[in-house]
Amino acid sequence: MVDVDEFIRNGFVKVTGPDHREKADAACDLLWKEMGLSPDEPGSWLEPVTWAADVTGHGPFGELARSAHLADALDRVAGPGGWVPRGALGNIPIRFPLPPTVDDRGWHIDANTRRRDGSWGVSGRPRTLLLLTLLSDVGPDDAPTRIRIGSHRDVAAVLPAEAVTFEQAGRLVEAATSGREVAHATGEPGDMYLVHPFTAHAAVEHRGVRPRFMAQTPVALTGAVTPGSESPLARVWD
Repeated sequence: MVDVDEFIRNGFVKVTGPDHREKADAACDLLWKEMGLSPDEPGSWLEPVTWAADVTGHGPFGELARSAHLADALDRVAGPGGWVPRGALGNIPIRFPLPPTVDDRGWHIDANTRRRDGSWGVSGRPRTLLLLTLLSDVGPDDAPTRIRIGSHRDVAAVLPAEAVTFEQAGRLVEAATSGREVAHATGEPGDMYLVHPFTAHAAVEHRGVRPRFMAQTPVALTGAVTPGSESPLARVWD
């Protein structure tokens, strides 16, 4: 069962439940085939990051996205009827144990609102929350997502209600949250993390030996998170 108080306090919570290792392993097998690479041939790993995506929710991807224990966790965090079910996991960045060629590891929060021109921006009245799904074992050296504990409260205090660009939000987030302690999204295949839309997070260089597979999924909310609403998501303004 998800600890809602932990989510309210820290801005994220780890979701564990039934053993989904078999489903996560099957998802990784499909991703290896999609990339045309082998887990047993490190010499063929040439890029530090490869992006894949699950857009159809086929096979093990959909089974993870539609799992009952995830639905229960979302009900507890966003409220029953407060989120939109989806059948796919979305973008899947695969990080290999290679020196980074670009710096894509800055602190940020994800785009969470449509802007007036139709593009996605970052708003102080978010309409999505972030789901991270580990598809491989992720230890401290395996490029675990970094999370600034409690940073959702800092961001809530500085982010305007009107959506701004990702770059503008990034500058606000970095300045407001730099003093926060850092946690790492480690765990076993099938483990998930629900992350508040205001919680600052960042990638990190892979220092391990095996590639890290993780899906990052925006879960749409049925309404904007606003001060005074009953959802645990709104407790950021307490």
